[in-house]
Amino acid sequence: MLIDYKKVNIYQDERLILKDVDFQAETGEFIYLIGRVGSGKSSLLKTIYGELDIDSEDAEKAVVLDQNMLNIKRSHIPALRKQMGIIFQDFQLLHDRSVAKNLKFVLQATGWNDNQKIERRIEEVLAQVGMSDKINKMPSELSGGEQQRIAIARALLNIPKIIIADEPTGNLDPETAANIVSILQSSCGAGTTVIMSTHNINLIDQFPGKVYRCHDGELHLITDKDEAFELVEEGLPVENTED
Repeated sequence: MLIDYKKVNIYQDERLILKDVDFQAETGEFIYLIGRVGSGKSSLLKTIYGELDIDSEDAEKAVVLDQNMLNIKRSHIPALRKQMGIIFQDFQLLHDRSVAKNLKFVLQATGWNDNQKIERRIEEVLAQVGMSDKINKMPSELSGGEQQRIAIARALLNIPKIIIADEPTGNLDPETAANIVSILQSSCGAGTTVIMSTHNINLIDQFPGKVYRCHDGELHLITDKDEAFELVEEGLPVENTED
């Protein structure tokens, strides 16, 4: 098991956001986190990659990639993140350099030093996301959907065990959003686990996966797809909205 949370309380600025969280992720799973803005989706994701600490006094278990997140040292967080790919809604590309140099920067920062291997890996991930022809473009020359594909390519560079995608389709049109999720889901076939937060309930019907819902300070596993669609009646939007 890659992630195993039991009875975890998650705080943001000393305010309890989610209580008694039980959350598990196995190799190759595609997992959705759904819920309204402010329901705790992003906070949960931040605990997984060590951006947000977990209070060890009121948690039973919190293990990510064999690391105990209840007492992990800050100096060990970079090594943990090297096993992950993290995708943000706002892309976070470096706008002063080309697509190739964006990806090269990440590889060099994570220990790659053979230029031939670096170039080969960049070509591989760009082909994987259908962006080989954009290798020398600047981020400003790309559409939002294209920038998000580059962000996914960046996340795939080190063949991560886990990809964390925080509202990766939030500012994209439905067709582009579907293309992005299709790319993410295809990575599961190689054994990567994808955890994606989203407002867009319709994606669950197009691309089935395990669904957790953040609601009223709690996290629940939804086992019936119809239950997810019933949430629309409660006001959870089906279209993409900005988080």
